[in-house]
Amino acid sequence: MNFLIFGAGALGQALGCMLAAAGHRTDFILRPRFIQQIAEDGLKVTGILGDFSAPRSNCRLLAGIDQADRHYDYVLLTTKAYDTAAAIRDIATLGDRAASVVSMQNGCGNVELVEGCFGPEKTLGARVITGFTIVRPGLINITVSADAVHVGGSVRGTVPESARLLALLLSRAGHPALAVADIHQSLFAKLLYNCALNPLGAILGVHYGALAERLETRELMNKVIDETFAVITALGGNTPWLDADGYKQVFYSTLLPATYNHRASMLQDLEQGKPTEVDALVGYVSSQGKRLQLPTPTCELLTALVKFKEARR
Repeated sequence: MNFLIFGAGALGQALGCMLAAAGHRTDFILRPRFIQQIAEDGLKVTGILGDFSAPRSNCRLLAGIDQADRHYDYVLLTTKAYDTAAAIRDIATLGDRAASVVSMQNGCGNVELVEGCFGPEKTLGARVITGFTIVRPGLINITVSADAVHVGGSVRGTVPESARLLALLLSRAGHPALAVADIHQSLFAKLLYNCALNPLGAILGVHYGALAERLETRELMNKVIDETFAVITALGGNTPWLDADGYKQVFYSTLLPATYNHRASMLQDLEQGKPTEVDALVGYVSSQGKRLQLPTPTCELLTALVKFKEARR
C-alpha cells in the first residue's frame, strides 16, 4: 500500500515509521529542518509498543506536496488543527491520486473540513489517544496509549471498507486499531478528555496527575466536563456515557490514572513557543456554546488564558 503522511510531527513520524517497517511505501511531508537529520540518522520508534525502524528503501522525505508523485491509498493528515484548512488545499492538488484522506488530528471540526473538500466517500476520521514524544527528529518515543486507534467514515452508522482496511493495516503494523460505526462519538469522547486536562495542564505547567490532586483543579475540570457534555448533546452528538457524571467516574478512576505522568501537548507547544490547538478544544466548546446559546464560562476563561500565554511567548 502507498501512504502519504501529511504533517509528519511526532504522530506522523511514529505511525509512518511503523507502516514503513511493515512493508508499506510511505512518503512523509516534513518541515525542511527535519529532513536532513532524518535522512542521515533514519526513522525509528521506541517505547511501550516496541521498537520499529523504517527501511530507507520504502521511505521518502518530501519538502512539499509538489514532490508527492504517487497514487496514495491513504493520505494521513496529522497536522495541528490550526493547519487543517491549508493542508486540505495542498492535498486537493493530488486529485484522484488521493484515494482516502484521513484526519488523525486533535479536536473537533477537522473531519467536517475534510468531508467538505473530498466528499464522504473519500473522507475518514481517526481518534488517537496515544502519547508520542520527539526525542529528536526521526526518533519518536511512545510513552502511553489509553486505547486503540478508532477509524471511521464521516457518515454515522456506516463502516466503510477503507476504514476496516486501515484499522487492520495499523494493527498489523504494531498499533492496535478498530473500525467503528461512529467516529464522531469517539472524537467527542476524546474532546471531553482533552478539554478537561490539556488547557489546565498548559496554564499551570504540570503533568495530568497533578491536576487531580487538588480540590480546586478537580472542580475546574468538572465544570469543563459539564460544559463540554452539554455542547456535545446540543450538537446532536453522543458519547459512550449517559451523562457528565457518568463520564467523571470513568475519567477519575481509569482515564486520568492511565496517563498520570503525561504532560499536555499544549504545554509542550507553549514551552517551544508554538501556537496551540486551543481553538479546536475548549475554544471549540466555547464557540459552539455561543452559537447554540449555551453558557460555557469555564471553557471561555481557559481559552482566553491559553491565548494570553501564546501571545506572551
